[in-house]
Amino acid sequence: MSVFPKPLAWLLLVVFGAFSLWALLQVGYLGLWQGGLANVGATQITIDLVICCALLLAYMARDCRAAGRAFWPWLLAVLALGSLGVLAYLVWPH
Repeated sequence: MSVFPKPLAWLLLVVFGAFSLWALLQVGYLGLWQGGLANVGATQITIDLVICCALLLAYMARDCRAAGRAFWPWLLAVLALGSLGVLAYLVWPH
């Protein structure tokens, strides 16, 4: 996944990570999911993001396999953190 500019990935990881931490402290982990399922509009966005993360996981699995790296830590990161896991994958030294 080296086609994405690493400085931009770092910026997104830090800024969105800080916002995510703030949101987590405000409503808790379950509160984030409750908000994402609060109404049909929020549910649509949540499902859309889950689909995007699943597609990215498929790409990450192929990338890890081609490079001989373990995929399972990234799978767990994305399942727990969503796009923050993907951003971490992008900035991690390969």
